[in-house]
Amino acid sequence: MAPGPAGRTPVFERRATEGGGAGRSAEKVVALTFDADMTADQGPRAAAGERFDNPGLVALLRRSNVPSTVFMTGRWAEEYPEQAKAIGADPLFEVANHSYSHHAFSSPCYGLPVVEKAAMTADVERAFTAFRKAGVRNVVPYFRFPGGCYDDAALRALAPANVTAVQWDVVGGDAFATDADAVADQVLDGVRPGSLVVLHCTRSAAPATEAAVRRIVPELRARGYRFVKVSELMEDGGR
Repeated sequence: MAPGPAGRTPVFERRATEGGGAGRSAEKVVALTFDADMTADQGPRAAAGERFDNPGLVALLRRSNVPSTVFMTGRWAEEYPEQAKAIGADPLFEVANHSYSHHAFSSPCYGLPVVEKAAMTADVERAFTAFRKAGVRNVVPYFRFPGGCYDDAALRALAPANVTAVQWDVVGGDAFATDADAVADQVLDGVRPGSLVVLHCTRSAAPATEAAVRRIVPELRARGYRFVKVSELMEDGGR
């Protein structure tokens, strides 16, 4: 997407459902996105055995042939470089930036520490650097604000990073959830043509996601939906 007005970072939320070339905007497509979260200070927890990855979920997406966009923190790529490299090498996936530190870009934001405005671009660039060091391919110039929190000042501060911010219109509700059916129901109730769904790819913080996706994928396909990456969803509209 082109830069937003007055040098602000552009924001994409979902494909438009009206208008568009050749009626593509009404096509029953949906983008499942997965946040691979890890904050800069969670290294000791990982060293103690806490798992911030979810290889079972990734394997499920591969078996089910579900194109997906993974919004990865730089710290996650450092902790799990082989997994990050494998995800980035798989044409089924694309890897987008979820910051390096998973600190907030505006406040309040779910109790997250806040990145100073002057350091925002550097934080995003540090994540891209972590991807390169891990050998991650299929990296796209998209960025997801931690917690989805941003304001006008953040959009202006992040403009030099030359990324498009990607939000969502369907909240999976899988963060810290233990009821997979509740997560699946929330997604299935919310999806519309062109929807963009946010879920998570971290076992410790989202233990029910894999089981929820086992329901979500076949039920949406039965409704006639086709799964796409954000890059394809972005081709035909947005905010």
